This record gives sequence, C-alpha cells and structure tokens, in this order.
Amino acid sequence: MASPALRQPHAESQQQHEFRIPDTLACWPWQRAINPHYEICKRESIEWLESFHAFNPKAQDAFNRCDFPGCRVGADLMNVFFVIDEYTDIANGQETRQKADIVMDSLRNPYKERPSGEWIGGRIVQEFWQEATKTATEIAQRRFLDTFERYTDAVVQQSQDRTSNYIRDISSYFTIRRKTIGAEPSFVINTIHTNVPDELINHPTIERLALLSIDMILIGNDLVSYNIELRAPLQPISQSRGDEGHNLLTVVMQEHGLTLQEAFDWIGRLHNDLVSQFLKIYAEIPAFVSRCGILGPEVSSYVDALGNWVRANDSWSFESERYFGMDGFRVQQEKTFLLLTKHS
Repeated sequence: MASPALRQPHAESQQQHEFRIPDTLACWPWQRAINPHYEICKRESIEWLESFHAFNPKAQDAFNRCDFPGCRVGADLMNVFFVIDEYTDIANGQETRQKADIVMDSLRNPYKERPSGEWIGGRIVQEFWQEATKTATEIAQRRFLDTFERYTDAVVQQSQDRTSNYIRDISSYFTIRRKTIGAEPSFVINTIHTNVPDELINHPTIERLALLSIDMILIGNDLVSYNIELRAPLQPISQSRGDEGHNLLTVVMQEHGLTLQEAFDWIGRLHNDLVSQFLKIYAEIPAFVSRCGILGPEVSSYVDALGNWVRANDSWSFESERYFGMDGFRVQQEKTFLLLTKHS
C-alpha cells in the first residue's frame, strides 16, 4: 500500500550529516566519452534557449552550467526537459496539465502559430520539433510523439502527487518514475535519423534491456537529486526544499522503515542486480541476432546506446553543477556528501 503522507526519515539527523552514495557503475563497461561535435552543439543550443528569455539571468546562468553534451537535437531535447521541469516543479496538477497540453499541441502542430500570452514552453518545444523533423524519419517522429505524451502525462501525475503530499509504494513509484525520467523519448533520439523497425524496438529482449537501462538511469538520478539545491532556480526542488516525495530514497525509507543511509545501501544493492541482469542479456545479443534474424548493426547500435545512456547520465550528474555545485568531482570520487538543511 502506498502511504498517504510523507513522514520524516527514520530518526536520523537531517543537518550536516555525511552520507555515502553507492558506487553503482563500478563494473559498468561503457566508459565516459564526449561527442566530437559537443562544443558546437553546446554553444548553438545555449544560444537558442537564451533567445526565449524563459528564465531570469541567474536561472539562465545556472542552466548554462549544466553543460548538456551531445548532438544538436539531443542537446535541445535536454534543454526542453529542463524548461518543462523548472515550470512544472512549482505547479499543481491542473497547472501542469495545462502546460502538458500546450507541449503536446506544439509537437503535433509544429507550424501552428502559438497564441499570444501562452506559456513560453510551447514555443520552445515547437521550435525544437521544427528542427528535429527536418531530418527525423517518420517512424522516429511517431515514436517520439508517443513516448513524449507518456512523459508529459506522468509529469502531471507527479504534480498531483506532490500537491496531495502522496508518497507511493516502490512498485507504483517505478511505474510513474520510468516515465517522468524522460528516458523513453531520449532513447528515440538514438534512432531519430534511421528506420529501425518496431519489431526490433518492441522485441521482448530489447524491451527488457531498455527497461533495465531506464531503471538504472532513474535510480542514478534519484540518488544524486535527493540533496539538490539549484544555485539559481525558478523554484528550488527536492529534499532541501521539501519536494522529496518523488524520489526513490523517500519511497524506500517509507516502505521499509529505513534510515536514509540504509536506503542508499538498499538501492545500491538493487542497482547492482540491474547491472548484472543487463550485462547477462547483453552478452547474449549476438546469439539473439543470429536466432531471430534481426539485422545485427541496428541491434548493436541501439543496445550500445542504452548502455551509454546509463554512463552519460551518471557522468553528467557529477560533472555538471546541478546537484553538487563545485563539489561534484569530489563526490564522484569519494561518494560522500553532506545533506542540506531541510527548508521549512
């Protein structure tokens, strides 16, 4: 049963207490790598987002420090996620539903004139999709719209949960978090210029690898974002500001009656099991390709991209200043941090 309200973590000091983050990717074979077009994409994507004046100068500077690497469409998508998160993290369910509808209308009608006075996110999403569809295949466009709608619907549910102070159980939390993490539409970007068939994406073996990848990404994000304090946000979020309900650490503490450190350790063991499952299936991919008659290069490219997403999410989490400020590299190496004082 999901808990109807948030309780404080199990009798543990919340002020200046040192905690250990599990070393989740100690045995992960995909290594950190930077896209060779990174510098150009970064500059162009930042200039594009700045042109909308969606944030005040301090918030824009905080965003620019997040430093999203990748090709242009991928970088722009990360920017889109950032805008949606920043505005919906301070909204109730009804307000978020309105923004989600604007987002989806902008995607479905990329050349429709946006109404005067509409939330700026609609125009940002629309311009992102105008550029993406210039080179995206039809099948990739369809997949992106389908997955992005699931993402926006889940963000609405997250807002409703936050407004009602509702804490989910572990099972139902994973169900919604797999969507709010935004991995599904991000995975589409891996094949946005190709015609990878539905038969490959929807094959149970490939779907299982994708799900394991999503779970590792969301776990990695929740481990580092619990203590978040954005340096200049529209509205700071997570533990230090009181929005920790949509975080696996809170859910695990609530369901199992654990301290925060015990929850970190519990999640670390869960992540290790996911790594083992992923690598076991990955090792069987050559035989899977031969047995199923699916084109090898498409399978290898897609599966490697899933593995790389897990590494990229982890590297960015520590190398950007979003979660640990200038202390990110130290936290990445030592896996310890001080919990921020919880704001009243």
